[in-house]
Amino acid sequence: DEENGRAHSTPDSDLIDHETFDQLLEMDDDEDHDFSKSIVWNYFEQAETTFDSMDNALEKRNLEELSNLGHFLKGSSAAIGLTKVKASCEKMQHFGHMKDETGINAISEEDAFTKISTLLERVKDEYKEAETYLKNFYTERDNS
Repeated sequence: DEENGRAHSTPDSDLIDHETFDQLLEMDDDEDHDFSKSIVWNYFEQAETTFDSMDNALEKRNLEELSNLGHFLKGSSAAIGLTKVKASCEKMQHFGHMKDETGINAISEEDAFTKISTLLERVKDEYKEAETYLKNFYTERDNS
């Protein structure tokens, strides 16, 4: 199924916002993509550290910290065009404020922790999917 993209190694548009990512690539001075690659690799480090912090905040049952970390990673993810990760981080931000995923309706503290616990595992998977795609993107360019 060519349109869906999930069955192939090329991601569909819900993984990467190509317009945003292309804007990042346009900042490169050369074909090596050194500038954009350094931004993306810094993001990887930042995301891994943030996931560790999220795990700790979840263990400590600190909703405010989870919301703040979701907000932080949402911004970083948006800057390089990681659509799925950004959307999940926005939901975490809402859950941390004891709101549903729309950010409008109140939910219980227990419900918030349950939702965040499930969401955190999903966003890590989404991140790994995006990380694999981006590393492959740069590897292909390094080898050409």
